[in-house]
Amino acid sequence: MEENEKKFIYTYSAGEQEEIKNIRRKYIPPEENKIEQLRKLDESATKKGTIFSLILGIVSALVLGIGMCCTMVWADTLFIPGIVIGVIGLAGIGATYPLYVRITKKQREKLAPKVMELTNELIK
Repeated sequence: MEENEKKFIYTYSAGEQEEIKNIRRKYIPPEENKIEQLRKLDESATKKGTIFSLILGIVSALVLGIGMCCTMVWADTLFIPGIVIGVIGLAGIGATYPLYVRITKKQREKLAPKVMELTNELIK
């Protein structure tokens, strides 16, 4: 081959370039913007309280049902214990919302510095 015959060949395929970019995005860690971080923090403040209050509410409703069964089905032998069990179930049901409020308040106090930092950055 002579020096005069050197050629440069360039091919471009938009489809291949897009596929390469899509594959590359899979391996780059996603960056969260500040608003997404703030939303996740706000959501996490109520999540723990919701889970615990739901568990207490479901268990308490089942205990109330057991107490009702004792008083209605076995009224001759378990009437008084059924009332006690039912009252315990009612007390548990009544405690679900205060438990939710207390846990959520503690979580918000714990997350407050980070939330305030993010909101100050977003406001400025």
